[in-house]
Amino acid sequence: MGSDKQSGSPRPLLGTLKIGRVRTILTHTYPYPHEHSRHIMTAVIIACLFFISSDNMHTLIHKLDNNIKWWSMYVCLIGFFYFFSSPFLGRTIQPSYSNFNRWYVAWICFASLYHLPSFQSMGVDMRMNLSLFLTIYFSSVLFIIAFHIIFIGLWYIGLVARMAGTRPGIWTILQNCTVISIACCVFYSHCGNRAVHKRKSFGSSSDPNLLAFLENENGSTWISNFLRMNQLKDQICSSWFAPVGSASDYPLLAKWVIYGELVCSGSCAGPSDEISPLYSLWATFVGLYIANFVVERSTGWALTHRSTDLEDEKLKRHMKPDFLDMVPWYSGTSADLFKTAFDLMVSVTLFVGRFDMRMMQAAMKGPTNDTHNSDLLYDYFNEKEDLWFDFVADTGDGGNSSYTVARLLAQPSIRTIIGGSMHTLPRGNLLLIGGDLAYPNPSSFTYERRFFRPFEYALQPPPWYWAEHIALDKPELPPGVSKMSEYDGPQCFIIPGNHDWFDGLHTFMRYICHKSWLGGWFLPQKKSYFALQLPKGWWIFGLDLSLHGDVDVYQFKFFADLCRNKVGENDSVIVVTHEPNWLLDWYWKETTGKNVSHLIQEYLNGRCKLRMAGDLHHFMRHSATQSEKPNFVQHLLVNGCGGAFLHPTHVFRNFEKFSGTTYECKAAYPSYDESSGIALGNILKFRKKNWQFDTIGGFIYFILVFSMFPQCNLVHILNEETWSGRLKSFTSTIWSALLYIFEHSYVSSVGSLTLLMASYSFVPSKLSRRKRAIIGGLHVLTHLTAALLLMLLLELGIEICIRNHLLATSGYHTLYEWYRSMESEHFPDPTGLRARLEQWTLGLYPACIKYLMSAFDVPEVMAVTRINICKNGMMSLSRSVLIILLITAHRKLQIFHKVSY
Repeated sequence: MGSDKQSGSPRPLLGTLKIGRVRTILTHTYPYPHEHSRHIMTAVIIACLFFISSDNMHTLIHKLDNNIKWWSMYVCLIGFFYFFSSPFLGRTIQPSYSNFNRWYVAWICFASLYHLPSFQSMGVDMRMNLSLFLTIYFSSVLFIIAFHIIFIGLWYIGLVARMAGTRPGIWTILQNCTVISIACCVFYSHCGNRAVHKRKSFGSSSDPNLLAFLENENGSTWISNFLRMNQLKDQICSSWFAPVGSASDYPLLAKWVIYGELVCSGSCAGPSDEISPLYSLWATFVGLYIANFVVERSTGWALTHRSTDLEDEKLKRHMKPDFLDMVPWYSGTSADLFKTAFDLMVSVTLFVGRFDMRMMQAAMKGPTNDTHNSDLLYDYFNEKEDLWFDFVADTGDGGNSSYTVARLLAQPSIRTIIGGSMHTLPRGNLLLIGGDLAYPNPSSFTYERRFFRPFEYALQPPPWYWAEHIALDKPELPPGVSKMSEYDGPQCFIIPGNHDWFDGLHTFMRYICHKSWLGGWFLPQKKSYFALQLPKGWWIFGLDLSLHGDVDVYQFKFFADLCRNKVGENDSVIVVTHEPNWLLDWYWKETTGKNVSHLIQEYLNGRCKLRMAGDLHHFMRHSATQSEKPNFVQHLLVNGCGGAFLHPTHVFRNFEKFSGTTYECKAAYPSYDESSGIALGNILKFRKKNWQFDTIGGFIYFILVFSMFPQCNLVHILNEETWSGRLKSFTSTIWSALLYIFEHSYVSSVGSLTLLMASYSFVPSKLSRRKRAIIGGLHVLTHLTAALLLMLLLELGIEICIRNHLLATSGYHTLYEWYRSMESEHFPDPTGLRARLEQWTLGLYPACIKYLMSAFDVPEVMAVTRINICKNGMMSLSRSVLIILLITAHRKLQIFHKVSY
């Protein structure tokens, strides 16, 4: 299990964590997904600024005053979307979800920005770049997928090397197609699709007064030099990215290419015969991708590099542990959380007070005399000269945090500084775990992947261990050991917590009471509660409190008989429970655990020196102050730091009395000040830590305003002449919407009442019902007002764009229809390639691009649908359009909700 030798020189704690058979493995740390994509996007942004800034600098300077309101909207939108996407920048917990949100936020952001007019006034047509991007992206994806299908088919019939059968990742294809499309759009935004490039002077098209202002007499200012770079860019377009030639040079390709736009000073004689430079660039990129893939998969290069890659992959799979990440408590997307709520309702209704597994354990006991029951009393520790034990609770979150705690528990020894001197703390002969073994609900899957796996990786079980083995006659002693007193390895005893009781203790009994090993710790335990007789007159009582926070009658009888018949008058007892009722009762102003208190006060009568518990995920130790009055418990300790999320300690700052005894806090982690700071920081950091909560928040807000879509009468707000009048009209609209929800709506009113009941139940029960109702009502009113405010802002933004003819100008397919008109003008097709593609694909070629552009243009879809509803009513929409509208509104409110949160 590792060496027990100690070094004589003092070393820090982490420097002493030597591992023999202990595996130091943390779960896979996901890098920033697609790291190269971030660098590519940065390069593209810089290139776009380089390409468009000098060409449009004079336009920006001249028209900045006229566009100030639109630029303000740009700043607000970009800042707004940055706030929403901030949890996904530079960090990833689950790449699939975070990648989706990154792309979704970027999609909504661009779809909203391109409708604003400022870029058009600068000479940059966002519509052309977006529509061209979608067309090239869709075409690239189809072309590359078709190539891979053909290539795999050639591998299947044996015409290419066996490495060709390795399928590429879909994300790799999508990334490459994205990069190709962006590169083509950047090229087109500056160089266009000109077949004959006639160089133009920048000065001829610029304002002479502007140039006179920017240039001095020598023409050497940095601004003028920056503007002269336009000539360099024209040279790049005409020389580096010139058309590869005319179609007559490539007769076989004449009918399979896109032609360039003919640009000449006068009238042009005949159509262009030059191949489109944009098409040439796209074909070059696609050709490089295909050539790279073919070389890697079909030549000796792949074979020479194959072994190292496969060994690395095998090593990664071997080293990557199987335990799960920490529980996403606020995700709202975990099926385990819903199953937990269901199991809790069933357990409270069925098991508590009706069927209790502790009664079943008492009925199945062997001997009549409880004090000699080997299933409950383990007295072989008494034969040892001394004994070290470790205590931890709440290991249920799993992941790296629980593994780290298990790894520390597994070390042969650790060295730390206590009171200014170095001390060596050996690994405990006994490990006590205080419940809540696996969150959020007990099951075979969560017990194995959140509890057993981290401990197995920290301290490996013996070679003969078999995970599926069921121990029928415990203890199943290791080979060469005839009785428990001879076994010198680490042992473990566990009490269940409230989460372990959610299934009526079924999983706990299966995995704790009928298994023999927890990693390298031996499990002799047979029941959910136990008593351990330790050396030098010490005892440990492990109590099972079930879901109602107290021991049952049979359990009480066992420990009471033990106190009368086995525990000496001068012995000392450590009582272990899952819940620290001394803190919880003080906080909630309740009295729980009456049977436990009666056992300690009447039967132990001063012999209880220490009470230990978990449940609260922090560390606190209180000691009784000196007093003439006798105290029933000398020390109170909470240690729920088994790897779960952190609970505050500052809320228990004023705790000082329990059972008539005054206590003083001797240690707390985190400290009161640190705990208060962490709690205050949660106001801003909650979403960064719990970004999956967006789903719940967006859904709640969507239900609250469901009955209010759409708002067709917002013109009165815009017709007000002063800002104060608009604000007053906007406020009155919110008040009218609130009244409408409670007087006429169905879905929104039911959602509000449901949220009110949930808010009332979450208010601390120690308050009076009146205060709980007031607090819950104010909480719901705040959320309802925020939801209405965000909904009206969304509707008002759409109304402004409609009135300025930026949205809802020509139906759902505005972007596609505009692009087709521009495509025929700037991308000549004298051979009819597009018509042939449409015929061969049975109309799928233009239809897919058409609906792809419509799906991308979310604001246009919302605006057109809103107008149709306002004119003809909700029943005029088809079910598919209505579903799309509701999903879109829900996702938008999901984004807006986080800003208000």
